[in-house]
Amino acid sequence: MTEYGVSATGGAVTALRKEPAPAAALRVEICERVARNVMALTLTDPAGRRLPPWTPGSHIDLILPNGKSRQYSLCGDRWNTYQYRIAILDEPNGRGASHWLHTNVKEGDLLGYGGPRNHFPMVPAESYLFIAGGIGITPLIPMIDQAARTGRPWKLLYGGRTRHSMAFRDELERYGDPVHIAPQDEVGLPDLASWINDLEPSTKVYCCGPAGLLQAVESACRQCLPYALHTERFEAPARDSSQDRAFTLKLLRSGREIEVGAGMSALDALSAAGIGILSSCRQGACGTCEVPVVDGIPDHRDSVLDETDRQAGDCIITCVSRAHTDHLALDL
Repeated sequence: MTEYGVSATGGAVTALRKEPAPAAALRVEICERVARNVMALTLTDPAGRRLPPWTPGSHIDLILPNGKSRQYSLCGDRWNTYQYRIAILDEPNGRGASHWLHTNVKEGDLLGYGGPRNHFPMVPAESYLFIAGGIGITPLIPMIDQAARTGRPWKLLYGGRTRHSMAFRDELERYGDPVHIAPQDEVGLPDLASWINDLEPSTKVYCCGPAGLLQAVESACRQCLPYALHTERFEAPARDSSQDRAFTLKLLRSGREIEVGAGMSALDALSAAGIGILSSCRQGACGTCEVPVVDGIPDHRDSVLDETDRQAGDCIITCVSRAHTDHLALDL
């Protein structure tokens, strides 16, 4: 599971509905504990239909009864077209979604959903190094399966606080030698340099986990070739907004112009104008609120788009990114 937070509204939350199903809903077929404080959900179509296909690195948005959405990485068998699997870490001091799901969701419940979408795609490579921290293992599980199926050499370094807190550990250990389990209470922090310094130039590194792990891996990969490292973040890095300035959004389909003040986001400006954009994290870490840009130069402040996307300048993550020009023309 990869969760990107939006603060839940206070007060009681309406119970999950059993019938009728929302327009786009998934039924909770299996709800099980897979590690300490980690719950896995197996989800199916309420009418028994096939689910949309997905690729390694994909996620879905779960839409909670209060209307908020959260993103979770798909970590099941993508060749089983009738099921999705996600995993959710219980975070009582988090932003509300994970703890609510751990406390309330039951087998048979219906949850609205969106997707799947993929902002963390697995690119072809001669070999792979996968590095996971805690619940960050979830998007890497389908990548490991893909590498194994295609006969590409790979290794996994999987760290966590304790062995019992590491989800899907038994499932992964069945792969044998390529899997290295590193509980912090047993072995301390892993020596990332020893894993990365001698990598072949053709190896791609995929990493998902907490900010400290990502920063350490990025530092260790500085000597690697450009685009060797691919990461997915739980949260976007902090930004300095003191120099933000106002700009205008020109909506080409409707002809409307919307002012974005220095102290507001493009997403909030669009919402205030009655233009609904699906959003989730509001931190620039998930990509849900991406919209196409036709003219103008975006000031990219997200942690989703890669350098190729940034240079193309044909999209913007509206919850955090702004404009280098006085206006942006959007395909809205």
